[in-house]
Amino acid sequence: MTDASIIPPGSAPEPRHGSLTTADARTKKRNAAEKRFRMYGIAAIAVGLIFLVVLLTAIITNGKSAFQQTFIMTEVFLDPAKLDKKGDRNIEDIKKVSTFGYTPLLQNAILAEVTDRGIETPLTKAKDMKALMSASAAAQVRDMVIDNPALIGLTVEFRILASSRVDGYLKGRVSRESVARDKSIDAEHLDLTDALREAGVIAKKFNLSFITGADASESRAEQAGMGVSILGSLFMMLVVLGLSLPIGVAASIYLEEFAPQNRWTDLIEVNISNLAAVPSIVFGILGLAVFIQFAHLPQSAPLVGGLVLTLMTLPTIIISTRASLKSVPPSIRDAALGIGASKMQSVFHHVLPLAAPGILTGTIIGLAQALGETAPLLLIGMVGYIASNYPDGIASGFLDPNSAMPAQIYEWAKRADPAYYERAWGGIIILLVFLLTMNLIAIILRRRFERRW
Repeated sequence: MTDASIIPPGSAPEPRHGSLTTADARTKKRNAAEKRFRMYGIAAIAVGLIFLVVLLTAIITNGKSAFQQTFIMTEVFLDPAKLDKKGDRNIEDIKKVSTFGYTPLLQNAILAEVTDRGIETPLTKAKDMKALMSASAAAQVRDMVIDNPALIGLTVEFRILASSRVDGYLKGRVSRESVARDKSIDAEHLDLTDALREAGVIAKKFNLSFITGADASESRAEQAGMGVSILGSLFMMLVVLGLSLPIGVAASIYLEEFAPQNRWTDLIEVNISNLAAVPSIVFGILGLAVFIQFAHLPQSAPLVGGLVLTLMTLPTIIISTRASLKSVPPSIRDAALGIGASKMQSVFHHVLPLAAPGILTGTIIGLAQALGETAPLLLIGMVGYIASNYPDGIASGFLDPNSAMPAQIYEWAKRADPAYYERAWGGIIILLVFLLTMNLIAIILRRRFERRW
């Protein structure tokens, strides 16, 4: 007797009625759930894009003014009686004249600009012009005279830096209400600034020195630049690339292709995965203890910073490289072994070229992550205002004290002068340009070396 024969009469399920083209209530409910899920996904993407736009807008709005700087265009008479008292143009005697000897010449030149243009102001003394110009202006003129002593005795047109207060006033960072509590400048100087701006003596220009210059003291915010720290980051990235790429790729090839599966390799794999999640400040403490206190390498040097960032980047490169090697089909290996290739030849001649796009992408993303790290660099002393000049050579670039872009931005952000806060935003723009460039290179390399099988 079959199961159907024992079903009581009237208890059989009712047949479903309807058409395949007509959705029933259950299907409608499922379709509605799928539609809601798609809407949730679209809403999440929209929220993320909104926050990204807000972030980029804030960075560009606050940082774009750092790429402009206020300058004073004036003609300065380089008085021989002040700069070359003996009159023999001896460079050693000229070098003995400090910036204090150049400051009165600049003050007199600005006062002459005010007088020649008939500007009415209660500031009638030369020393009253000191608040308008940067403290580095005298050094700027002095360096030019030392490079070309023949300028002494001539009237030369200079474009000198204005003070950070004048620059902030023209950019809207300094108001007339705030200068009432400021000892460096007052309302009369702001009135004179307006008059000189209308006369074309004071103007905002593109600030190339912000990209190429060095850090400055807290009293000379208008002179500070990112150039030296950019070079410091470059030397660090050379160290990271030169160490992390060969070591990471070699370790990945061994673990993925040659290492036996036992407890030791399992322990190594677990530790590599754990190291990828360790906070960066831990690597900074490790670098301070091992490379500086134990190995006695030079503190604050890009070499030490590169070694620390190499330790931090290696797990990322190893994980991404192993994933790329794993993505190559086993048939490639079997085919190579089947035609007589050795294990080494099958890996290096067939598997590795096919995994190269993923390896390069993971390496560049790891370098980009290392480029933006700050905490490890602060622990080894790579802070701002430790290098005022460019390194003398390649060895000097690796071993001399220097800073890095993220550390420089951090130092500027915590300084009291609002001009440094503006420069911190500008530094973020430069750092983002570097990061976007590295990610673009990763995409191009992936497309260039990508192979289909």
